[in-house]
Amino acid sequence: MHTLATCEWVKKGQPPCLIGHSGVGKSHLLIALGTEAATAGFRVKCTLATKLVNELVEAADEKQLTKTIARYGRVDPLRIDELGSMELDKHGAELPFQVLAEREGKNSATVTSSEAFGGWTETFTDPRLCTAVVDRLTFNGTIVEIGTDSYRLAQRRAEAEQPPHLEYVPSPEKWRRVEPAEAPRNGLFGGLR
Repeated sequence: MHTLATCEWVKKGQPPCLIGHSGVGKSHLLIALGTEAATAGFRVKCTLATKLVNELVEAADEKQLTKTIARYGRVDPLRIDELGSMELDKHGAELPFQVLAEREGKNSATVTSSEAFGGWTETFTDPRLCTAVVDRLTFNGTIVEIGTDSYRLAQRRAEAEQPPHLEYVPSPEKWRRVEPAEAPRNGLFGGLR
C-alpha cells in the first residue's frame, strides 16, 4: 500500500483493483489513494458503480452518451467503487465497458469490488464482455486482495462486549407529579368545558 500511496501507478497507468469482502476497508483505501493522487496534482473522479451506470443510462436517453464518456475519459484516475457487485441488463453492462475502453492506454481506472472477478458474470452477463472488462482493469494493474474480516462487524462485536451505558435516572422518591393543565375558560373555545 505504501508503494501505491506514491501515485507512481497513476503515472505508469498501473491501476490497483481492490478486491475483498464487505467491510474490510476497500472504499477507505480507494479514498486514500484518490486523496494522495489529488494532492499530487492529478484530476481525480470518484463514483459508485451504480451511480456511474445510472448517469450513463440517463446520458444515453438524452443523446449525451458520447460527451459523458469523453468526460469520464479525461479524469485521471477514475475511481469506481463496488464494480461487479450488481446485476445489470445487457445495455447497462455495456456502458461501463465503453468508459473503460475510452480510457484504455491513456488514464487509470481504480476499482473496488466485494466480488472476485469470477463472480462478475452476474454483473456482466455476456462472458466476452465480462472478460473484456476484467482484461482492461487488470492489464498492467495491481490486484490487491484484502482480508475477509469486516471491521464493522469487529467493531460491533467489541461494542457488544462492553457493559451498556446507563443514563442517570432519579429514584421514584424524587419524581414529581405533573398535574394535567386545566382547559381555559375563555379564548379559543369560548369557555366551553
